[in-house]
Amino acid sequence: MNFWIINKMSKLGTVYIVSAPSGAGKTSLLKALIETNDGVAVSVSHTTRKPRPQEVNGQHYHFVSHEVFEKMITEDDFIEYAKVFDHYYGTSKASVDALTQKGLDVILEIDWQGARQAREIFKNNCVSIFILPPNLDALHERLVKRAQDSQEVIVRRMQDAQNEASHANEYDYVIINDNFNEALADLRACFRV
Repeated sequence: MNFWIINKMSKLGTVYIVSAPSGAGKTSLLKALIETNDGVAVSVSHTTRKPRPQEVNGQHYHFVSHEVFEKMITEDDFIEYAKVFDHYYGTSKASVDALTQKGLDVILEIDWQGARQAREIFKNNCVSIFILPPNLDALHERLVKRAQDSQEVIVRRMQDAQNEASHANEYDYVIINDNFNEALADLRACFRV
């Protein structure tokens, strides 16, 4: 039997698109989900922003220069990419294909702009999930407690969160992260569908 026939017979993984405003708890929820699910992998995006403390190149993001990222755009290496807060973020075709070909479900942590692009590509092989904080006051409090951004950046993130939240209705599922365990249960339910 040749490789092509074997590959066609195996099940491709599903692509899960997960978006949220900064500070909504997306990363924490996904980390908890992945710890209990061997069949799920997170696509590691490329970005031009500087690493935050504790972030590891190749694990959290592929940190690249603007020049490298723009070359990848020119070479059509991305499923989606967007410029957010003066930095590029993008999902490489090769990394997602490699994971889905292994039968793994793949999580794309992307913003609403990237989600639109990815839904066009994956059509019937994707599920989209938007995570929201309970309200804007709770989001502001989370961003302040995170202590990673200046007040100016927090104000900008709050403005962007309102814009992002206006696109939640474009997703298959919307999860309100008011209680972490309840939100995690809701997220797990989306992966069982």
